[in-house]
Amino acid sequence: MGGVPGMRLPAGWAAAGRRSVRVTLAAGAGFYLLLYGFGSSVAATYALFSAVALAGLSHIPGTGRQRAAVVLRLVPACWALITIGTFLSVRTWSAVLGMLVAGFVLAFVAVGGPRAAGAGPGLQLMYILPSFPPYDPGSLGERLTGATVGLALLVLAEAYVLPDPPTVPYRELAARAADCARGCAAELAGPPYALSEAAELRAREAGPALRPARVPEAERPAGPGLRERALTHTGLAARTLLVRLAGLPPVAGVPSAADREVLGAVRDTARETAGLLRGRGPEPGGDAHAGLLRARTALAAGPDGGAGPAVLRRHAAVLEVADAALAMSTAAGIAVRGRAGAERAAPGRFWYARMGTARLWWHRLAGHAVRRSVFFQNAVRLSLALAAARVIAGEDSLPHGFWVLLATLTLTRTTVRETRRTVRLALTGTLVGALAAAGLLALAGSDTAVYAAALPPLMLAAFTLGPVKGVGWAQALFTLVVALVFAQLAPATWQLAEFRLLDVLTGSAIGAVFGLLAWPRGAQDELRRSAAVLLRGAAEIVVATAARLAAGGVREPVAGVPGHRSLLHSLVLAESAYAQYQSEPRPHGPAGAWPASAAGGQDWQAALLAGHHTLWGADRLLAVPARVLVPPLEREPAEAVTRLGDRVAGRMLLVSAWLDPGGDTPRTPVALRDPDFDGFAAEPPGAPRRYYAAVLWLDSLMTDLERITGEAEEAEQNGEAGQAEQAEQAGEAGQARQGREAGQGGEAGQGGQGGQGREPGQAGQGGEAGQAGQADEAGQGGQGGEAGEAAPGR
Repeated sequence: MGGVPGMRLPAGWAAAGRRSVRVTLAAGAGFYLLLYGFGSSVAATYALFSAVALAGLSHIPGTGRQRAAVVLRLVPACWALITIGTFLSVRTWSAVLGMLVAGFVLAFVAVGGPRAAGAGPGLQLMYILPSFPPYDPGSLGERLTGATVGLALLVLAEAYVLPDPPTVPYRELAARAADCARGCAAELAGPPYALSEAAELRAREAGPALRPARVPEAERPAGPGLRERALTHTGLAARTLLVRLAGLPPVAGVPSAADREVLGAVRDTARETAGLLRGRGPEPGGDAHAGLLRARTALAAGPDGGAGPAVLRRHAAVLEVADAALAMSTAAGIAVRGRAGAERAAPGRFWYARMGTARLWWHRLAGHAVRRSVFFQNAVRLSLALAAARVIAGEDSLPHGFWVLLATLTLTRTTVRETRRTVRLALTGTLVGALAAAGLLALAGSDTAVYAAALPPLMLAAFTLGPVKGVGWAQALFTLVVALVFAQLAPATWQLAEFRLLDVLTGSAIGAVFGLLAWPRGAQDELRRSAAVLLRGAAEIVVATAARLAAGGVREPVAGVPGHRSLLHSLVLAESAYAQYQSEPRPHGPAGAWPASAAGGQDWQAALLAGHHTLWGADRLLAVPARVLVPPLEREPAEAVTRLGDRVAGRMLLVSAWLDPGGDTPRTPVALRDPDFDGFAAEPPGAPRRYYAAVLWLDSLMTDLERITGEAEEAEQNGEAGQAEQAEQAGEAGQARQGREAGQGGEAGQGGQGGQGREPGQAGQGGEAGQAGQADEAGQGGQGGEAGEAAPGR
């Protein structure tokens, strides 16, 4: 029998509903137990607001048990904040100074990843709550008891009440990508030595699955610790490997034995990496990583003489495949075994492998303790706003002054435009909520039973509708909630709603002022500047690398190419700016005449990708395991690679000026690729394998620049349009030729049209897959500003 299909709530509503139940149970149980069971209004207040702070105000990502573990680890920090806030509230100046310091520190620890960032607002509230009069150190015990009860109930609720659906761990996603790479390498290593359509489709799906935007926040390895960095590096290398395998140049006939041996070793290494990520030990028969290293060394040391340019280009591409597989295997070993897996880690690309946790945290914090870091900017903006709010609330003796700081904390945004919009909605919601609260207080009077009965359903509604419907609904319902809470703590009149409206108005005005004064455009301007600085640094490395390749000479094993550290720092800042930019309203593109400006934006991930490709390519071309004498290139190859390096660097500087123009920057666009300049296809006599490796690297950087400006997208669209037109003409011609047999003619015409239509479509999708796969090499770190830092050399 058929039935009426059950209705399923949208995912956002379901998640908000589950969280609302947990917050209401923890906060309500602690509040009622301590207020009506033990008669302690102080402990009851702290029990309620502790649970609300770390579950309602904070957004700690993860499953219930993961959030419970985070809250449990934060309990000592909450005790410390309550204690410090209690003693510093003796004077307004001491409370303001404490607010300035605590506000900055608790906002700046967002560099530690999504969980640290998510817990920040709740920890801010744990300091704000006790920092107001009355100055009563004698009540510290009650405050700590109430907070402990509220947090303990929250831990239990998060762990056992309405568990969230399970998510796929990032290690499993990386293992799936390694499995896909194994299958691709197996097809390329054996007849017919080409990828099937099914393998290409799997590669297009496995690579983007590692994109930060597609990975739940709790599973993103964005923290500064050793294993998180290595796991991010694993995903980065896996995506790169899939892109390299899919883009391997075809070969006429059967590839060389050394070529096949490397691809076979890549297959075995990918299989070993997938097993390691899933907790399995090495397979019997040896170390696949060591076998790949031997095969790669043999191919790289093979003679160049007698091999044609096509073969040398193929070998250069195969060596890039091998490098990506070796990086993936090494990073996976560190991610699983920690420092015990770092014995094969190169000091440059895996600089973090032998560092302790404290040093890695310090490296992350120091890297962002600069004016250009959006984490630093956000911390300064918020701490100044909270300190100003504490001054005003303390000097004016506003009733329930902590509501002023709470409004400042929750309504201040990273751009003045978004702050203005948020404040407008919040004030509207607060006004509606205040009117409703005033009416309820006037009707119920001193009957606390009414307030006690109405509080739980209102909390359920507030924490369900607020996250889904927006800040206006959240402020309206939360105004009702706090009115019912304080009406149970002390006799209240309708004027309580008036105080609430006044405090929210004051706090939101303070947030708006500091949003205007401190970096009002948020990450938008900073991203533009950071990307421009990034490209300028990349241009310097490109020129230096090409010159060193041409000149040869003695090479020493060093941790990185010259300029590596500066470019890496620029990449870290650009990625953190990009991570914040994704959550802000989109601006218009920069003034200019490249196609991207007409579209109203540019591909920022491609700019980050250019930085990654510069680092990776320069390391691959110049890094050596031991001291060695490299012969110089012959005259024609040396001139060709130097000319290409200068050209790519010049185009990087042009794009840099376009992204962050000065007052007199020329607006005339310059084509990135000159049809009359055929340097990338040149095959100078006597060119060795390393020449073609350098050309491949420089060509990929030029493609990144085309992605930034939109030229690549425009070319793809024009190419697809031309291919579609050709397909249509071919289909019409087929129909005309077969017109004498109507049935067969129709089938033939449709078949010709469809066949040609499919090929361009597949090519277009392949390009998108390649772009996405490569672009998220940059975006991978983007998470937490952390992609670059966990990427090679980070």
